[in-house]
Amino acid sequence: MNGAGNMIDTVVFDLGGVLIDWNPRYLYRQLFDDDAAMERFLSEICTGPWNEQQDAGRPWHEAIASLSAEHPAQASLIAAYRQRWEDMLGGVIQETVDLLAELKARGVRLYALTNWSHETFPRALELFDFLHWFEGIVVSGEERLIKPDPRIYQRLFERYAIDPVRALYIDDARRNVDAAAAQGMQAWWFRDPAGLRAWLASHGLVSAEVSA
Repeated sequence: MNGAGNMIDTVVFDLGGVLIDWNPRYLYRQLFDDDAAMERFLSEICTGPWNEQQDAGRPWHEAIASLSAEHPAQASLIAAYRQRWEDMLGGVIQETVDLLAELKARGVRLYALTNWSHETFPRALELFDFLHWFEGIVVSGEERLIKPDPRIYQRLFERYAIDPVRALYIDDARRNVDAAAAQGMQAWWFRDPAGLRAWLASHGLVSAEVSA
């Protein structure tokens, strides 16, 4: 955590894993009857690093075509990653959305910085109303940069005139939290909404207790 004594007037949220429950297993458990086989598929074929290339701006049709050429027997399962992308969404993490609403009501400046494909993010804007509460959202696929690249944090600061020492960044990926801190932000490694509420309350940003 950087600059704990500085007043926070801006909060920047990651989306997946903090506000939105996303997990490819929600889809692939429907397509596999063997969890071990599913885990091999996700660790060896449709891997996290492969998916991150789409977050960095690679078109989905190129990603599907190239990976299917390498693994033709798995082509239909690979195609499902894009065709049935919405099945990977488990809904909102309501307790964090409640915190977002409380920050909004208190007049805190709210932004989002997300690793997300530019092709699927417009659908997320349709599915999740709270995304429209943010004053601005930086989407990695649109920028062709992904966290933890320092340049994407700098782009956020410059585009929205954010002073990093007065901004808190929240993410469930430790590497992204560390990168935000290295850019001068206060940064919180998100593990659960209760822990986040406690930290925000200790800094006077929200109430300590959930409203009835």
